[in-house]
Amino acid sequence: MELMTRRYPVGIQTFERIIKEGYIYVDKTDLVWELAHYATFIFMSRPRRFGKSLLTSTLDSYFKGDRELFEGLKIMQLEKEWTQYPVLHLDLSITKGQDSAESLRETLIWMMKPLAEIYGREDDENTPGKLLTGLIHRAKAKTGRQVAVIIDEYDAPLLDVLHDQATLDAMRKVMQEFYVPLKANEAYLKFCFITGITKFSQLSIFSTINNLANVSLEETFSTICGFTEEELCTTLWPDVERLAKVFKITPEEMHDKLKQRYDGYHFAAGAPEVYNPFSLLNCFLHRRLNNYWFASGTPTFLIRQMQHFHTDITSLDSLDVPESAFDQPTENMKDALPLLYQSGYLTIKDYDPDTEAYELSIPNQEVRVGYVYGLLPTYTGLDSGDVQLGFAAKFWKALKQGDIDLAMQHMQAYLAGIPYVEGFKEKLAEAKTKEGFYEYTFYLIFSMLNVYVRTQVKVAAGRTDMVIFMPDTIYVMELKVGDTAQHALDQINNRGYAKPYLTDGRRVVRVGVRFDAEKHTVDEWLVEEDK
Repeated sequence: MELMTRRYPVGIQTFERIIKEGYIYVDKTDLVWELAHYATFIFMSRPRRFGKSLLTSTLDSYFKGDRELFEGLKIMQLEKEWTQYPVLHLDLSITKGQDSAESLRETLIWMMKPLAEIYGREDDENTPGKLLTGLIHRAKAKTGRQVAVIIDEYDAPLLDVLHDQATLDAMRKVMQEFYVPLKANEAYLKFCFITGITKFSQLSIFSTINNLANVSLEETFSTICGFTEEELCTTLWPDVERLAKVFKITPEEMHDKLKQRYDGYHFAAGAPEVYNPFSLLNCFLHRRLNNYWFASGTPTFLIRQMQHFHTDITSLDSLDVPESAFDQPTENMKDALPLLYQSGYLTIKDYDPDTEAYELSIPNQEVRVGYVYGLLPTYTGLDSGDVQLGFAAKFWKALKQGDIDLAMQHMQAYLAGIPYVEGFKEKLAEAKTKEGFYEYTFYLIFSMLNVYVRTQVKVAAGRTDMVIFMPDTIYVMELKVGDTAQHALDQINNRGYAKPYLTDGRRVVRVGVRFDAEKHTVDEWLVEEDK
């Protein structure tokens, strides 16, 4: 295929269409085959826009025995029989926005209408579960073969009502009744695959499916959604080269930019990193390094749950937790951590087999930007665009010029003005403590400089508030509310916050900052550098 005719399947989630119309396809069919033979009942969660729908569509084509679609792909070395099974492929995204059990029930029945036109419907099949049972029975009777049931976005009806316990309970009962046939008709089923963003417990949703295999954290399937480094450097490398020409840089430099922005997801301990496929394909199509995943929407349910649990947003740069802390049923949550992980705002960064502890962190630059843009108005009442243009750009420009004093003056001037922003005043009045509120404000504002800034950086003796990486200088910064700039500087020195950067080759500048909570701005800073 000539480079100029490469077609990117942005917004296309149908395997058959991608193959027949010549769109770029990164071959995952060997993993699809393994998944199809792993167990009869399988559940997998992945973040939104991560290729789950394409995966379900590929399974659909495989079980239908559409051999010609798979010519030249890895699965041809594995599959020899290509038996045709009846497939009931259900996309529950159609149920988003339902606000009552009755409307959900009606929508589920309406969703199955095309299948009922193929396999028929009895007059007494007046609930989703009864209709699904009838469809399974008639599909097997008509074809003489067991049935493959594939359910995409199984949790779509429930996510928007997580905050409303009464509605959630009522809708959950509808979903329980809908899923009962899957276990009750096990003898009729060849395969059952269920996917979504979150993990609801078997007790509350799949009440009768006691042999549902959850492969969400299985290393075998960790790269079945998303693009690996190897896939980027082989199948997608012509697209990296093409993009590099647009940016007038080398392909290797382009690769580094893509990696920083879109890579970094791990879906199992020790598994390879994967790139966000939605963002990477959009970047190749539009030839711009935008934050495509974030632009497609920060989930409302996530923001609501973070507020409900009073999530400490400054802790999310690095968390050491057991598996049970983030891979747990949504309705058992004691904090927002499971949703943050399952939604893709946190990912596995490391695993310690001795303590069985996982390190979770924000995956990459794009997620951090989306996270900050979504949370800044919610937590501080400030407008994200205003912060970026009103402070961040000026602060950054001063640092590029090597003028830390000018940068701090920009910070001083901006912070002095924000208490007069109405939304900020309201949030400040609601805050438990001024110190805690300003911590969040600093964290979110400086995270907007995220290309070269790391906040809450872990070192042996604690956490550094902020480390700013410039081409020739590294700034290590500690901010104190109501304390002195000298104490902030002493903390940097006494706890060795700057030590990890001393062998970097760049200047290392330590900056201690005092914030006056009464004046609402920075009123003192001290700068220190080893000569």
